[in-house]
Order: sequence, then structure tokens, then C-alpha cells
Amino acid sequence: MSVARGGRAVEPAARGATRIADRVVAKIASRAAHEALAEAAEAAGAGRPGEPPFATVTVHEEAARVRVSVELGYPVDVAGRCRAVRRRITERVRTLAGMEVPEVVVTVERLHSPHLRHGGTERVR
Repeated sequence: MSVARGGRAVEPAARGATRIADRVVAKIASRAAHEALAEAAEAAGAGRPGEPPFATVTVHEEAARVRVSVELGYPVDVAGRCRAVRRRITERVRTLAGMEVPEVVVTVERLHSPHLRHGGTERVR
């Protein structure tokens, strides 16, 4: 399919390309991680997740490598939550940005325990 430009047809290869900025992909990844954590917390009957996840992205050609930092309530299935975050990020970036996501690294920055919310600093067993 060609598009008319100035009265002449321009072939697809000559139109150029759209490049999505890394920060836009990072925002998509951060929001996707937040959605995954909120959904899992709601399903478990837990409170809302802590700080919003922070994501950084490296884009090369049509692939995005994502690193995201999250905070989780404790006790929790850490591996299960991380899997849900990776799955949601991969799905959203593929759908919204049209990029493959060969790698999502999830870093758990902090675990929040209801036993320590009242200012105590003692060890939880």
C-alpha cells in the first residue's frame, strides 16, 4: 500500500520508522508491574502495594530489556508475584509498543510486614 504525499505515492519502506522512546517503554513497564501487584494483592485480600514500581528499559531495534524494582507485602509468594510482574510487563510492552521483551529482571527492594508497621524494629520470626 502506498500513501500519497504531495501528489505522488510513497512506498512503505521510504516512509521512515516510528521509534518509541525508552522512557515511554519504561512507563508502560512500570504501570504493568503496578497492575500485576495490585491485582495479586486484591486476590490475596491484602492491602494495596507499596511504592509504585520503578522500571528502566534498554531498547535495541525491536526488543526491550526491562529492569523493575518492586516492594511487596510479607508474607507473600515472592516468586509467584515476580512471575506475575514479568508476565504482565511482557504482555503490555508487546501489545502497546509492539516490542519483544526477551528479558525482565525483577528486583524486590523491600518487604513490608504488618508486624513492623507500628514502629517496632524487632525481628519477625
